[in-house]
Amino acid sequence: MLNALANTGIEVMVGVPNDQLLRVGQSRSTAADWINKNVGAYIPATNITYIAVGNEVLTTIPNAALVLVPALQFLQSALLAANLNTQVKISSPHSMDVISKAFPPSAATFNLTWSSIMSQYLQFLKNTGSSFMLNAQPYYGYVGGQGVFPLEYALFRSLNPNSQISDPNTNLFYTNMFDAIIDATYNSIQAMNFTGIPVLVTASGWPWRGGPSEKAATVDNALAYNTNLIHHVLNNSGTPSQPNNQPSTYIFELFNEDNRSGPVSEQNWGIMFPNATTIYSLSFEDVATAIPESPALRGVFCVANSSASHSALKHSLDWACGPGSANCSAVQPGQPCYASDDIVAVASYAFNDYYHRTQSSGGTCNFNGTAMITSTDPSHGSCIFSGSAGANGSNGGTASGPVSPDSFASKSQSCWLTHLVATLLPILFVVM
Repeated sequence: MLNALANTGIEVMVGVPNDQLLRVGQSRSTAADWINKNVGAYIPATNITYIAVGNEVLTTIPNAALVLVPALQFLQSALLAANLNTQVKISSPHSMDVISKAFPPSAATFNLTWSSIMSQYLQFLKNTGSSFMLNAQPYYGYVGGQGVFPLEYALFRSLNPNSQISDPNTNLFYTNMFDAIIDATYNSIQAMNFTGIPVLVTASGWPWRGGPSEKAATVDNALAYNTNLIHHVLNNSGTPSQPNNQPSTYIFELFNEDNRSGPVSEQNWGIMFPNATTIYSLSFEDVATAIPESPALRGVFCVANSSASHSALKHSLDWACGPGSANCSAVQPGQPCYASDDIVAVASYAFNDYYHRTQSSGGTCNFNGTAMITSTDPSHGSCIFSGSAGANGSNGGTASGPVSPDSFASKSQSCWLTHLVATLLPILFVVM
């Protein structure tokens, strides 16, 4: 993987696995060997900029907590010896559980259990100019809140006036849980008398499938969360208490982890199956933002031109469901708009979804001549198109997710991955 990323310019973070932490934290020579084999051997061709030491060490393997800071220090010494300390920074990702009470953000503090280690960790970050790594997962905050916070708050969606959420100590309003988590982290750092340490979000995402009791784990919610997260970060507006500090963010995650234990949702955070077929597509261009249904587009539909060639329609469908960021979940197998032998019907749904999402910002119904505007509602059965009298918003079909990696749209969306890795943005993917 590191060789594949060589000469691309893409910033790369490498990790010390938890099962290697004890050895690295107990031996300077082991730490030096690790740097030489996993970092020095690939620089400068591969642009390694960060080392993540362990993952959620304090909350998942507390018996190794005492070696965390020594591991950081030994690895830093090895970077200094190799003259790599200016290019490569070192930190360790933490879960949200290191914060004892995250709301209101202004009153947040780190769990007192780890006060001594956290103080040493923060001092290391301050001395080396490194970032505080946080796995910020609003999904867990929403589920753990058991109804305290509305789903819209977790998904970056607009809240109605009666559901506005504010910090009573600062009177700052929070429109999404992600920002509240980030500000809680900054305030926890400040509570320990440290400032000037930026937060780096090392994992944030949403599961697209869950068990019977995991109602929030759907492909629609996963697509909404990650799409809105991308737009939020690209907007570069920071957080309510840190408007000038937009944290760089890694999306969790690229692939499903089929062998992971725990609830069904734990295996299904990926945007791709392990065989590299797409579950749903994301765009890193800030154009297809999810917007409310425009009254002007009621009764207006963008559909596929039935006289267009099969290959031309397929090419346009690839773009709509990939870089175009149309929500194509409803045309997956088993979903209401799926039609395995009718590419015109499938493309019509995708084209129409894209058009209704983007028309107000310049999106058109053309698709290289394969689409056209009509006033005839193409909705049928439970497949409801945006613009229809039966649609509640810009997302028409009621799909809850694909049922296998062999879906019609998934096979035709591989082109978006090249687009993804070629676009250098502050949002990257975590592959665990």
